[in-house]
Amino acid sequence: MANIAVVFYSATGNVAALAEALAEGARGAGAEVRVRPVAERAPREAIEANRRWKAWVDDNPYDTVASLDDLEWADGIALGSPTRFGGAAEQLKAFLDTTGGLWAQGKLADKVGTSFTSASTGHGGLETTTVAMNMTFYHWGTLIMPLGYAADPSLMSTGNPYGASWVAKKSAAPDDDALGAARVQGTRLAQVAGKLSAGS
Repeated sequence: MANIAVVFYSATGNVAALAEALAEGARGAGAEVRVRPVAERAPREAIEANRRWKAWVDDNPYDTVASLDDLEWADGIALGSPTRFGGAAEQLKAFLDTTGGLWAQGKLADKVGTSFTSASTGHGGLETTTVAMNMTFYHWGTLIMPLGYAADPSLMSTGNPYGASWVAKKSAAPDDDALGAARVQGTRLAQVAGKLSAGS
């Protein structure tokens, strides 16, 4: 059985919904899963200026934020973030920037990593954000697992091969296709991480 950490930042709940779907897929494949948002770092005035952002922060359902222990514990790691100018949100990046100690000890090497994202427009950086998050995995020595198309035929029409993604036009929540792609990604992450951890 693999240990899977789903570490993400969500401003309005869309990335959180993808994170939960990915976790559901991983649990369905027999993994033990921790779903952990990173800490919010934006100034309150910025949050107050956006109705949906404020609602998410005020009603956030998560009691525990991501820690370095979650990363060390995991055999597989899924990173999620909304796009911010083609890259990950500062909140996730700030957390990842604290991993130098684990990296220096080699404790993040040979794990399996995958990424997922959401944007407000179709060409708003879905692919570049996923690839940008994967850059951290390269430095850690983590083995990158894309969503791909082979795991499920439906992904040819609904999925982004880099990782599950959602275009939140008019702030819409992820639809069944996007959530389904995230579940497939979680299932695959658990299966691949489980095989690698069993062989080590």
